[in-house]
This record gives sequence, C-alpha cells and structure tokens, in this order.
Amino acid sequence: MKEKKEQIKSLKVAFFTTELDLTTNEAEKFWPLYNTYDDKQFELRHQKMRAFMKRMSDGSLDRITEKEANTFLAQIEDTEEELYLLRKKLTQNLKGILPYVKILKLRKAEEDFNRKLLHQYRKKS
Repeated sequence: MKEKKEQIKSLKVAFFTTELDLTTNEAEKFWPLYNTYDDKQFELRHQKMRAFMKRMSDGSLDRITEKEANTFLAQIEDTEEELYLLRKKLTQNLKGILPYVKILKLRKAEEDFNRKLLHQYRKKS
C-alpha cells in the first residue's frame, strides 16, 4: 500500500508541475504545504472514512439503534468538516504564495488527476 501511495504521489507531482507551471520560488513554498495537506487528507479519508464505509456495507446498519445511528452520523459529519477545514486552511496558506489563478488551477488539476487515476484503474479492472 505504501509503495502504491508513493507511486501515485510521484505521478501527482509530475502532473501538477506541468499543470501549475510553478516558478522555482513558488514550488519551494508550495510543495511542503501541499504535501502536509495531502498526507493529512489521505489519513482522514482512508482511515476514518474507510471505517465508516465498512460499517455501512457490512449489514450492521440494519441492526443499529437510532441513538447509534445518530452518533455514527455525527462522526461522519465531523470528519467531513475536518476535510473542509483542512482544504480551507490550505487555500488560505496558498493565497500568500500563489496567484489566485494558480490556486484555481490546482483545484482543476486535482480533479483532472483523480479522474485520470480512476480511468486508469477502471481500464486495469
């Protein structure tokens, strides 16, 4: 899993480098911030959300009480909020480093990269 994550990270760096056309000065400031963000959001998505999805697909939802469902829903909402706040913090930090146009291009590059990755995954399957 770690090897696959590193491979994806290398592909992402290459893709973003092309799409964002960062100057040397921008790149020196951008990559440490982005890598910290990316690692944290990966952790949130793949550890917490995976546990949520497993619980939702293992049939236990048919057997939980309303109180348990309420707690579970609150945990999911908290994780989604953490992801939103993490993204917001990244954007705020990038405003001091990159022009706004490049921040928008980053958003597009992330979407394009994820779509490309998904397409390649589907082709393999």
